[in-house]
Amino acid sequence: MKESYFYRPLDKNRVQCRTCGNFCLLESGATGLCGVRRNIEGILYSLTYGRAAVLNLDPIEKKPLFHFLPGSQTLSLGTVGCPFKCKNCQNWQISQDPKTGRPIEGRGLSPSEVVTTARQYQAPSISYTYTDVTAFLEYALDTMKEARHYGIKNCFVSQGYMTGDSIDGTVPYLDAINIDLKSFSEEFYRQNCDGRLQPVLDTARRMKERGVWVEITTLCIPTLSNSEEMFTDIADFIYRELGPETPWHLSRFSGAISWQLKHLPDTPAETLEKGYEIGKKRGLRYVYFGNAPELDRENTYCPRCGALNIKREVFTTERFDQKGCCLECSEDLDIITKT
Repeated sequence: MKESYFYRPLDKNRVQCRTCGNFCLLESGATGLCGVRRNIEGILYSLTYGRAAVLNLDPIEKKPLFHFLPGSQTLSLGTVGCPFKCKNCQNWQISQDPKTGRPIEGRGLSPSEVVTTARQYQAPSISYTYTDVTAFLEYALDTMKEARHYGIKNCFVSQGYMTGDSIDGTVPYLDAINIDLKSFSEEFYRQNCDGRLQPVLDTARRMKERGVWVEITTLCIPTLSNSEEMFTDIADFIYRELGPETPWHLSRFSGAISWQLKHLPDTPAETLEKGYEIGKKRGLRYVYFGNAPELDRENTYCPRCGALNIKREVFTTERFDQKGCCLECSEDLDIITKT
């Protein structure tokens, strides 16, 4: 266990967690909605510290981050726990497991050992992923500080459900984030995730303002998050608040691997194409598809002349750009290329 970095002591041994947008108020002995922070006699502890449920070497494109060190490998770290209860969750076995009262699972691995592993693999970055990073932010933050010492970049794959306190504490060590903007509806977040939309939007804005590279992913779920209105609202938000250079990933839903939505069909190609057209029409420079390689929307084309600059196929990346600029017209492709 590790004392949490983001909480406020209250009277009678109560505490308020300030790590994520749930702001849990906890009596002594109580556990937060994430399932992995517990108030023990007025001190809030993280139960996931140093407990790696997943540690893999992945292509950075798998996060997905398409404009941050494209073609590189990243060491992916995750633990159990999550502040949300998304019905569409694909990693529900580890995200929801602690909420059943079962012991915290994971391989004992210190932040220094994680960084040593990244160095052994010569990975230029570490990604904090698989479950939401707020479930293990103390563990992630100490690892990030150690990684920064060795020049290793840090990436979040996140639901964006952070607070001002947790953003302020992590931004000095964070280089890139992919935020899962699941919908543009408060009702969707309440009914499908047991969460709220506004903290996600606030996190995206704050990360962009603080100089972190931001990419956005939207899972297009039939009947739930696939309307023309939603696509338009999200595209407008990205364009106005984050900038047209911000990549938007439209991801295909698969009912077979979801937690509680197995009755829904996979996202049809027409839905993804509709979102793509709306995003481009609204002025976004880069709109990509996820989980749909046959649709050929994973490549990076120059938004000025249309030249192919990065070809992607099942996480295999071939680059033709010239240090982040178009090989044909020298247009800036908004790519973070330096480690």
